[in-house]
Amino acid sequence: MLELAGIIILGILAQWMAWRLKLPAILPLILIGLLVGPIATLFTADGSKLIEPIWNGKNGLFPGEGLYYFVSLAISIILFEGGLTLKRSEIQNVGPVITKLITVGTLVTFFAAGIAAHFIFDLSWQMSFLFSALIIVTGPTVITPILRNIPLKKDISAVLKWEGILIDPIGALVAVLVFEFISVGEGQAYTQTALIEFGKIILFGFTFGFTFAHALAFAIKRNFIPHYLLNVVSLSVVLLVFVESDVFAHESGLLAVVIMGMVMGNMDLPNLKELLYFKESLSVLLISILFILLAANMNISDLELIYNWNTAILFAVIVFVVRPLGVLLSTQGSSLRTNEKLFIGWVGPRGIVAAGIASLFGSKLLIKGEPGAEYITPLVFMVVLGTVLLNATTARYIARLLGVFLQQSNGILIIGASEFSRLIGEYLKKNDRHVVLIDNNPTNVEQAKELGLEAINANVYSDTLADNIELSDVGYLMALTGNTEINRYAIDKFEKQFGENGSFRLVSNEEMNNPEGAPREGLFSHTDDFIKLVEASRKFPAIHEIALKDKSHYDRLLAISNSDNDIVPIFLKDPEGDLKIISSQSKDVQAITDGFQLVYLGKMFDEESVVNKALPA
Repeated sequence: MLELAGIIILGILAQWMAWRLKLPAILPLILIGLLVGPIATLFTADGSKLIEPIWNGKNGLFPGEGLYYFVSLAISIILFEGGLTLKRSEIQNVGPVITKLITVGTLVTFFAAGIAAHFIFDLSWQMSFLFSALIIVTGPTVITPILRNIPLKKDISAVLKWEGILIDPIGALVAVLVFEFISVGEGQAYTQTALIEFGKIILFGFTFGFTFAHALAFAIKRNFIPHYLLNVVSLSVVLLVFVESDVFAHESGLLAVVIMGMVMGNMDLPNLKELLYFKESLSVLLISILFILLAANMNISDLELIYNWNTAILFAVIVFVVRPLGVLLSTQGSSLRTNEKLFIGWVGPRGIVAAGIASLFGSKLLIKGEPGAEYITPLVFMVVLGTVLLNATTARYIARLLGVFLQQSNGILIIGASEFSRLIGEYLKKNDRHVVLIDNNPTNVEQAKELGLEAINANVYSDTLADNIELSDVGYLMALTGNTEINRYAIDKFEKQFGENGSFRLVSNEEMNNPEGAPREGLFSHTDDFIKLVEASRKFPAIHEIALKDKSHYDRLLAISNSDNDIVPIFLKDPEGDLKIISSQSKDVQAITDGFQLVYLGKMFDEESVVNKALPA
């Protein structure tokens, strides 16, 4: 009981440490597992591990093949969750570079790393290509923590993000297929019978995955499952598919759950997002337990097996040859510059799926007596730890060295995607500013996307925004919702991350009635609240520019806008085209010379009234 409780506590502690230190969680998890496992045998009095995953007659958590069964079931849930995230529409929209990375790049990694492992470690071709299949996977859980605090060009962030998301289930599928192909031979020649067995694995894996995905989706759509049971029923169906598929065709279970996840992820299910949140939470718990167990289950002899120069050579080939070669071939003819290609080629940390499946497959093949199977788990763990450590410690420095590090974050994040927010977003985009709109109303988000704007359906109270690496170039924050408390919360929570150059929000009704007490982050002016913006954009849905002559001309325009509900000043545009957000503390604006423009929303100014307007005393 103490060991089991200790694993859960240490696992969640590792997850928290990773969050605080902005590191991939897999790093502290595996390090803790190694410390309480094989490394602990070096300093304990009787040479035993602090945590022994397999029962050895005195201590241990899982008797016999219990650990193997637990790992199998845990990996099946993790792979199902990964399959749920793969959308056909996303593959179609990510562009040719990412499409090539998950096809051409995958093939390069598979063949080049396999050949390298064969000749460097003298492994059989089967074991070599299983190893290379396992290290195809990067994954968002290792990419995101490394990149979310490095301001990069949007194109680079998007490429790395989508590669990690899309290659996760694809890499897992390749690894499963290679493993199944090895398994049918069970150390013997690949006869016609063995190939038929492989065909059965493919047939039953696809059939069970496809059939149960549609069956579960039908039950969800017809409300055959009560809402409070939806998540646990889905979990039980995943486990059922894994076990039943394995009964009909040995070793086909993992393939079945990957296919099931992919099929369900591309259906129009009403509760898919909720199902994803549950599976994500469950995956965090399973991963926390799993990787401490897997690392602890390794022995000193496993570590000694790869403690040689061959390991360093293989690692160097993967990092300095295989990954850059795959990226360069995949980005051939793209708009990416050479320095951007080199940076993408440098950042390729291997992820959780690779380490988890490697341990599962390695242990299975060891039981079957496959030659070279003892190398699979330690070699993959070495690649995972090595690439995560290398990229986590050098990515920021390499970004500066290659000139892809943004010196100034000029992107703008707008909280709220109502009509006037979309008008502002359109104007910013036309003026070459990276703008992202956030709203938890899917209709607003969809309308923003129809205008060609980048929009995210998200809640400001969740942590998903903080993990979005495509927002790494954002330096301005504008909270434009109709809820004052949400606007204030957004400023408090995201000011440091997204508002380093300025954080602004709409003023409340109380603040409008007290111009002298206007907050420093107040937006536009002390007379412009959400209602005024909604009405102005409804009557006059356009943004205009008016040339300014001097400071007094600017002050006259602001005075008119304060008394006219149909005019809202938004930006001050300098002669170079740079935009300055107008705050309710408009006194901050100093010198205005010829060439400046006032950008405003709503009704066009009457120039004659501007000339005759007297400034207040």
